Amino acid sequence: MSQSAVATKKIEALESRPEPKELRRAPAKVHVTIDGVELAVAPGTSILNAARQLGIQIPTLCHQPNERPAGVCRMCSVEAGEKTLSASCCKPVEEGMVIKTNTEKVQQSRRVLLELLLSEHASPCVRQQRSGDCELEVLAQQEGVLASRFNAPAIPRGMDLSSAAIAVDHSACILCDRCIRACNEVRHNNVLGRKGKGYLAGIAFDLDDPMGDSSCISCGECMVSCPTGALTNKKVIPTDLPDGQPADVRFLKGLPYFQGISSTFLELNRNAVILRRVRAGDTICREGEYGSTAFLLLEGEAEMFLSSHGRHSNEKPDKKKSESLLNLKKLTSWLNPDRSHLEPAPLRIGQPMAFDIVKLEPGDLFGETSCVNHYPRSQTVRAVSDCVMLEILRNVLDMMLQRNGEVRKVLDLNYRKRALCAQLRNSAVFSRVSDEFLDSLKDTVGLLRTQKGEAVFLQGAASDSFYVIRSGFVKITQQRNDGEMVMAYLGPQQHFGLDGQDSRPVTATALDHADLIRIDNDGFHELIARFQEDREKVDLTPDPWRRPVPARPATKIDVPLQKFVNQGLMQANSVLILNLEKCTRCDACVRACADAHDGVTRLVREGLRFDKYLVATSCRQCRDPLCMVGCPVGSIRRQNSMEIKIEDWCIGCGLCASNCPYGNIHMNPVSVVDDDERIFPLARPTVTQKATACDLCSGLAEPSCVYACPHDAAERVDAVKFFGITPGAFSATAK
Repeated sequence: MSQSAVATKKIEALESRPEPKELRRAPAKVHVTIDGVELAVAPGTSILNAARQLGIQIPTLCHQPNERPAGVCRMCSVEAGEKTLSASCCKPVEEGMVIKTNTEKVQQSRRVLLELLLSEHASPCVRQQRSGDCELEVLAQQEGVLASRFNAPAIPRGMDLSSAAIAVDHSACILCDRCIRACNEVRHNNVLGRKGKGYLAGIAFDLDDPMGDSSCISCGECMVSCPTGALTNKKVIPTDLPDGQPADVRFLKGLPYFQGISSTFLELNRNAVILRRVRAGDTICREGEYGSTAFLLLEGEAEMFLSSHGRHSNEKPDKKKSESLLNLKKLTSWLNPDRSHLEPAPLRIGQPMAFDIVKLEPGDLFGETSCVNHYPRSQTVRAVSDCVMLEILRNVLDMMLQRNGEVRKVLDLNYRKRALCAQLRNSAVFSRVSDEFLDSLKDTVGLLRTQKGEAVFLQGAASDSFYVIRSGFVKITQQRNDGEMVMAYLGPQQHFGLDGQDSRPVTATALDHADLIRIDNDGFHELIARFQEDREKVDLTPDPWRRPVPARPATKIDVPLQKFVNQGLMQANSVLILNLEKCTRCDACVRACADAHDGVTRLVREGLRFDKYLVATSCRQCRDPLCMVGCPVGSIRRQNSMEIKIEDWCIGCGLCASNCPYGNIHMNPVSVVDDDERIFPLARPTVTQKATACDLCSGLAEPSCVYACPHDAAERVDAVKFFGITPGAFSATAK
């Protein structure tokens, strides 16, 4: 029999076989019993999380919510029907499992573990001395373990005080690895790791360098995660938010927004959250201003509106004061020791936008978009009645986003309800559609945040959506036989992805941190079918690179567009240029800058050249300032007059300098003295560094470098306008 005949018979045999039975689906819920209470949870849920759903608290030292389980300390061990105890943070539930969390066997194991940990723990540690919340020592007190029976030999583990912001006490470390996971998995700094073995094991920075000499940026994430006094702050960062008093840490811990944030972090940044009282009729923040703080309304009522559009509605807003969750008696009692009677405002979001006015009530968070993204305030907020609120600096808001998943949901919902419609209407696609159309569209769009260099979509991918740019810049490229061709550079309010084809003819890549609004094609066309009157108002013009390229106007200076974009000049609000035909290299500009800034110049007379002009190395006041991303204490901020200012509370981590792609931020040495010699008696004055950048000589009529130039060679200009780069050029073909 030939091979083809054999193959044919095999195929016929396979086709004649009965269809296999459907595989059994995994159960939707798993039924377990915890301490006598039955519970149904999703498959894969850990015993620890299942117990928390019932309000049963199982103690842990090495595990935190929203992080992967580690199973290091074994403090969370429970009985789960096996011969040995199981770590509840790692063990998933199984159908019919009977779990006991507080039997005598479990308690005995817990007490022995506590004694073993306390035997090598310096008690009381610095954290226990300061705030009384060392998790190990508090848990030991709760379990009745007042002393350890195990006398460990005295091992000199030592302290590391080389960092200007964080003190390291190796004798208080319990090797829970929380600091390592915080550094490497939460912040992705990859500085911390383990060293040694056995009783010589410990944590190390880089290649076992002193913390102050390592690549640590002093973001404080490790310190916040540490359950003991092994990593503590050396001093409180002296932030200076005007006209307010620092909020009480214990009161903040009672608010839903601050759940999951350690008291140590709030104490370190106690000046970054201030209590502010605003009278009725006063403006809290204005549309168009740059703000680096967010606000949490605690009492009273406020309204948010677009001041540039005016109050064109005949409908008057509701002026009736809502019921306050905090009365004046409670407010005046914040400074009293007893705060147990305080009722925190619930976690809420603002009301839907109507007539360009949003009513804000206690529990509302606003101003967070400008605080996070460094962009101007999109709306004006005014107090309707006397208000009490918290003003929050960005470093604390960042921690709230990381530690509290509800805050992230609120920010997303706030943007959808307050700013998304205005953002869509500012784009060419939706500039003429009705409010009803936008209201229906806003709940269906997706919000996408991309990192620098990340592809939004690739050439050849399915064309199932299009995008509107909220912030940042996107590069459009096309791969051809002769290589990659740059088709366009797009900025805020512009759209892309309307290519009218089944597959993408181009690749879209984020030039920097870009926030995008993603609109699904199917849902979009369904809306158009529903709103017939808006069909003709929607601008479905193809993407700019598919239209004829307009001729670029002639300029006196020949500036290659690709080079212009590569240097980030499309981002610049203010560029210092030197006319080399006038400049005599006298350095008067450099000396004037130094004289205006305590002897430290922010100007280097070097840089990129276009024709006869030199673009000097000096801060450009970028539209999307990457230097602000990740500042651990929120010390780099934009002022309302556009200049970027580095406040005095900079801790010298150098992150802003490394983030700046153009080398316009410099680190300069300064002397600091540690404040608390009682806890750190070995501390001595140290030399550290602080960041400096051009602030456009805020408060003066013009920058000192421009004023001092005797030959009128120095000038501050808008690069796009000065070099004749029209907005259409960014949508034209760049060669």
